[in-house]
Amino acid sequence: MSPSGKNRAAGGERSRLFVYNGGFLTQRRLRRVLSLAGYDIRLGLPGDGDLVGIWGNSPTAHRGLAVAARRSAPLLRVEDAFLRSLFPGRAGEPPLGLLLDRAGVHFDPATPSDLEQMLATHPLDDTALLNRARDAMARIRESHLSKYSATDPDLTPPEPGYVLVVDQTRGDASVTASRGTDALFREMLVFAQEEHPGARVLIKTHPETAAGFRTGHYGDTDVSTRVSLYDAPISPWTLLDGAVGVYTLSSQLGFEAILAGHKPRVFGQPFYAGWGLSLDEHPVPRRERRLTRAQLFAAAMILYPTWYDPFRDRLCELETVLDTLEAQTRAWRQDRSGWTAGGMRLWKRKPLKQMFGQYGKVSFTDSPAPSDPRPHMVWAARDSGANEFTRVEDGFLRSRGLGAELVPPLSLVTDESGIYYDPTRPSDLETLIARRATLRNDQRQRAEKLVRTLTTARISKYNLGGTLPDMPPGHRILVPGQVEDDASILTGTGEIRSNLDLLRSVRAAHPQAVIVYKPHPDVEAGLRVGDIDPGTLADVIATQADPMQLLDQVNEVWTLTSLLGFEALLRGLPVTTLGAPFYAGWGLTRDLGPVPARRQARPDLAGLVHATLIDYPRYWDPQSGRPCPVEIAALRLETGRIPHPGPANRLLAKFQGMLATHAHLWR
Repeated sequence: MSPSGKNRAAGGERSRLFVYNGGFLTQRRLRRVLSLAGYDIRLGLPGDGDLVGIWGNSPTAHRGLAVAARRSAPLLRVEDAFLRSLFPGRAGEPPLGLLLDRAGVHFDPATPSDLEQMLATHPLDDTALLNRARDAMARIRESHLSKYSATDPDLTPPEPGYVLVVDQTRGDASVTASRGTDALFREMLVFAQEEHPGARVLIKTHPETAAGFRTGHYGDTDVSTRVSLYDAPISPWTLLDGAVGVYTLSSQLGFEAILAGHKPRVFGQPFYAGWGLSLDEHPVPRRERRLTRAQLFAAAMILYPTWYDPFRDRLCELETVLDTLEAQTRAWRQDRSGWTAGGMRLWKRKPLKQMFGQYGKVSFTDSPAPSDPRPHMVWAARDSGANEFTRVEDGFLRSRGLGAELVPPLSLVTDESGIYYDPTRPSDLETLIARRATLRNDQRQRAEKLVRTLTTARISKYNLGGTLPDMPPGHRILVPGQVEDDASILTGTGEIRSNLDLLRSVRAAHPQAVIVYKPHPDVEAGLRVGDIDPGTLADVIATQADPMQLLDQVNEVWTLTSLLGFEALLRGLPVTTLGAPFYAGWGLTRDLGPVPARRQARPDLAGLVHATLIDYPRYWDPQSGRPCPVEIAALRLETGRIPHPGPANRLLAKFQGMLATHAHLWR
């Protein structure tokens, strides 16, 4: 385990940390991370064994420095970690990690920091560590994450072939520590033009400058026929892809340039300079070691920071922070312009606002004004066949209780191409499944860990529980019943599309088997159509039974399009499909139904799981009210307190079931 998961205080004991900056007292997240790391924040004067905490080289740091000098107390310098949040700290968002340094501060070369000493002396040769570093580097780049991740990877980038000059905010501590002046920034701009004659030069404005928080070093007077300012919220990884050279004083973008394969020209002395990965205008003589990109990343992003998981309220590893930040950035990128939403029943509107309204307004209308710039979403069952909107449906880890009983969901899927249950046309899920035919090691580990969590905790879509019926001995086949007017039946089946016909097919194929029929819970609750009398076609009718316990007791599953077939795959059971559910046609099931020929990719189970449960849905945490990764939704379904609608919803659900003969509602 990296130091981010350990108590940083000496000897594993808690240390008293005396502070003289109000931020240590008023910022709840800062106090919490320090407490979890083993530091008790105090006011007053330090004694023997106590520390003084200061924020980097901030304007208030002199207070703590003076007290520490007078009392001969060691310092703890605190800074934001290199993956901080969606927005800059001045926007009020708390950080996802801190840098806690007892030797110095990472951006100030005057004194070797803990990070510099680690880069200089740590072996950084552990295979597992370096593999984690490579996977995390690829993941950060693929997800377009950065210190401030509220960027748009879909923005059209400038034509490639430009030189990138990185601006920084005036008066920033890292600029001061690297002796940054207006003259040095002008010199950097001159170098960029002289060393790349004829190339365009883009000056990348700092996010805090673009947001109006602080001014930078460049302005309109620096613009020329070759030089332009660039302040669009584009992903730094997209911007780095098109650059032929990168020039920086001490910006973190220089570090990211190294990770992207550049060798930036560095005019200051940031932590990433001096290790053979940059062209240093002002070298730090004591930095003589030569590192690889993976070694630099491992130290700076895995070993050095103290990372925090806000959902579990504990310290964590980098990978958990990536889970969190990916969920947040996806929500911001999809929702920042707001939404209009149509085909949404009244009771659905609150959950939709919770899921999609964190960063922009959601307005409900079936006919948005042509001038409204917001994207439009519709409930998938109300799809008119047009492609200019996003379809919304339940996710696969939904709730504790039925959607037809108006229990709000913890997950929803969005699809711009089609929808997962309709095989008559491609969907975003199909694209994702095909893409996950190849997985990195970290992706495989995450998917396999998720499968273990779901199967061990017996987590399913609705998590209804129930009792297990007596099961006769023999080869047992589970046949899940479905809502017969469900959209997945109407669009995803051929000649066999009823529960009785499904049972007849199974009995004909396996006349001696023990057939266990599980009615659909919506049908059992009297909310949807599909109630049948199986007669002698089934040996066991598992009414009110826990489907996850049933899966533990059977040898295989036959289904039309039920999600229970996917849940059976997670548990290693053979699955035969007579329809075309999203999980059919990829080589993981025996398919007797009309599966689309376009499903040619051959992912393994981990690839299918990653696409279906990690990439495709969005998740919402009912405890924090924030977007969250799938692991948190699973945790809440297993152990958390989840709001449940009151008795009035039961009556409303009954009435809704009477009206929903053909409409597909919350499944």
